[in-house]
Amino acid sequence: MSVTAARGFSASGVHCGIRRSAPDLALVRCLTRGVGAAMWTANRVQAAPVKISREHLELAEPQAVVLNSGVANAATGMRGELDARATAAEAARLLELDAEEVLVLSTGVIGPRLPLGRLLPGLSQAAAALTEEGGAAAARAILTTDTRTKQACVTRAGFVVGGMAKGSGMIHPSLATMLAVVTTDYPLEPGEAAGFLRSAVETSFNSISVDGECSTNDAVVLLSSGASGAPRDDEAFAAALHEVCADLAGQIVADGEGATVLAEISVGGAASTAEAKAIARRIATSPLVKTALFGHDANWGRVLAAAGSAPSNGGFCQVDPDRLTLRYNGLTVLDAGRPQGGEPEVGGPTCTIELELGLGDGRASYLTSDLSLDYVRINADYRS
Repeated sequence: MSVTAARGFSASGVHCGIRRSAPDLALVRCLTRGVGAAMWTANRVQAAPVKISREHLELAEPQAVVLNSGVANAATGMRGELDARATAAEAARLLELDAEEVLVLSTGVIGPRLPLGRLLPGLSQAAAALTEEGGAAAARAILTTDTRTKQACVTRAGFVVGGMAKGSGMIHPSLATMLAVVTTDYPLEPGEAAGFLRSAVETSFNSISVDGECSTNDAVVLLSSGASGAPRDDEAFAAALHEVCADLAGQIVADGEGATVLAEISVGGAASTAEAKAIARRIATSPLVKTALFGHDANWGRVLAAAGSAPSNGGFCQVDPDRLTLRYNGLTVLDAGRPQGGEPEVGGPTCTIELELGLGDGRASYLTSDLSLDYVRINADYRS
C-alpha cells in the first residue's frame, strides 16, 4: 500500500538536515524505461521546482522524482531555479539518468533557499537506500504539518496503482501545500499519461479544500513502469487511478490542520456543471460554514448565503431561492424554498450537505474540513 506497490519502482526516505530531526528527503525511481505526466498549481507565484520540472517534462519522460520537505524553494528567484537544477542534475548523476528525466518537488516554508550543502549529500544517501520496500519511508519524508502519512493502493486484474501524498494546510484548487506521486505498472505509451491524470485530478485533488489557500508548490505526478504486462483495459485503469487519487485527496482533507470534522458538499440541479462546482467550492470554502462545522452547529442559512454568492463570469451563479432544497446530514431542512423546522444531528466527526437547485443537470461535489482554533494556532506558529 504505497508508491512502490506497483512493480518496477523503488523509493527511499532519509533525513538530510533540512529539518531538525524528521526525515526530509524522498526519492522515487522507475526501474524500467517508464513514462509519466504531472499537473501543477495554477498559482501565478510558482516555486522554482515547479518551473524546472515543467521544463523537464517538455523534454523527456520522467524516470525519477526528488521530493524535499522543510523548504519550499519558492520566491527564491534565479538562485532558486539554479538550486532546483542542481538537485535534478545530482540525482541524475547518481541514478545514471539525464537531468531532464528527473522531476524535483519541494514543500515547506516560502522564502528560504534550499540548503544544497545538506541536500546534495543527502541525495547520495537516498539513492543508496532505494528499495522496492521504501514507499513508507518516502511517504514519511515528505510531511510538514501533516499528522500522518497518506498512502493508497488499488489492485485490478493484472496491474496495480499506488501512491503517496502530503498535505494538511494551504489546500485549495487548482491543486490543493500538496504533493502527490502516483505510480502504476499498467502499460502506457508516451503521451498517454497526461489525459488519464487530468481526468482523475479534476474530481479528486481539484475538488478538495481545507482553507481556501492555493499553494505555490502543488504538484501531482504519475509514473508508469509498464512492468505488469497486463492487457490494455483503459476503463479499468482510469477507474483505479481515480480511486487512488480520491483516496489520497480524502486523506489530505481528513488531516487538515486542526480539522475535527470532515464534510462532503454535494450540489445538484445547477444550470451547468461549471456552476455546480463553483457553488460547491463557495460553500466548502466559506469561513462561516466551516466555523459552524467546528461548532457542530447546523446553521444551514450560511450554506444558502454562500451558494447565492458563488462567483461566475464576473457575477454570481444562477440560484432561485424558491427552488432550493437542502439536506443536512440526511435531514431535509429546506424543501423547495420552504423551511421544514427540523434540527439535524451534527455532533459527529463527519457531515454531509446536499443542495439541490432545481435549475438543470449540473452536479459537483467537494470535500472540506472545519475551521478550528487549532488551525489558527498551527499557522500562527508555523515558522517558530
